[in-house]
Amino acid sequence: MAERPTSDGSSLVVCFGEMLIDFVPTVGGVSLAEAPAFKKAPGGAPANVAVCIARLGGSSAFIGKVGEDEFGKMLANILKQNKVDNSGVRFDHNARTALAFVTNKADGEREFLFFRHPSADMLLRESELNVDLIEKARIFHYGSISLIEEPCRSTHLAAMAIAKESGCILSYDPNLRLPLWPSEDNARKEIMSIWDKADLIKISEEEISFLTGGDDPNDDDVVMKKLFHPNLKLLVVSEGAQGCRYYTKQFKGKVPAVEVKPVDTTGAGDAFTGGLLYNLASDAKLFEDEKRLREALRFANVCGALTVTERGAIPALPTKDAVLKVLSEATE
Repeated sequence: MAERPTSDGSSLVVCFGEMLIDFVPTVGGVSLAEAPAFKKAPGGAPANVAVCIARLGGSSAFIGKVGEDEFGKMLANILKQNKVDNSGVRFDHNARTALAFVTNKADGEREFLFFRHPSADMLLRESELNVDLIEKARIFHYGSISLIEEPCRSTHLAAMAIAKESGCILSYDPNLRLPLWPSEDNARKEIMSIWDKADLIKISEEEISFLTGGDDPNDDDVVMKKLFHPNLKLLVVSEGAQGCRYYTKQFKGKVPAVEVKPVDTTGAGDAFTGGLLYNLASDAKLFEDEKRLREALRFANVCGALTVTERGAIPALPTKDAVLKVLSEATE
């Protein structure tokens, strides 16, 4: 059984979903077919967020399933090494740990090739949930990839219900990966099926266009009328190098990014989310205080910016000292 570091339950962030192995080309700007060789790296958005929070000095845990293979053991160990509570990790005896081949092509577009037929992360059952861990969390964070296949879909919904019942803040990053879904319509339907349960949603401009059927992602009316729901406390739109926009019932605005020289954008969105949740875990009033929210989003922007300056997601995630150093050197 995986181990649990001591964690302060009052500020614990539990991340639910997939953890996998990314294979990235050893050179940039090539298609997968052109790549001369690949380097393995731990991946999976919810796991990246959990590691980000821990690296910043926060308290985080990961719930998900990997194969009982060398890659699965490696991933559970990476969580432990990064001080993430991995007592919610389960190992499947029959299915393998998921693999993803990912590249940033010369035109800037990312290309994905997934091996999940099925992979262990899709096979997490409700009976395998670490309910105690969920009940102790202040924030329960999840994506949409865990909604694609049963039994993981039902397990995801059950975990959300436990978290809601326990008074957790529910945090949702759809993290759209169309190649994994049976169809665009299915992806849209399932992603939106849990939309109104979340207290906090983080989306990209591309995801706004997809979920609204092609509407302008920069139009505040589109965001507020089609994506903001009555139970939502905060909707954040990540804009990469431009920073982010935020929407609450009381106020809305934009927080600019800091300028960096990008090397690899993998994990930048997860680092942004981790930076925001790290602040929210210790300050639940962020939703109501625009000044404090802007400071937290500025912090999150720097987390994302620093992550793109190095290759890989988890290796590039910043420490709190590194973020504070950038913040002290830059003024809004």
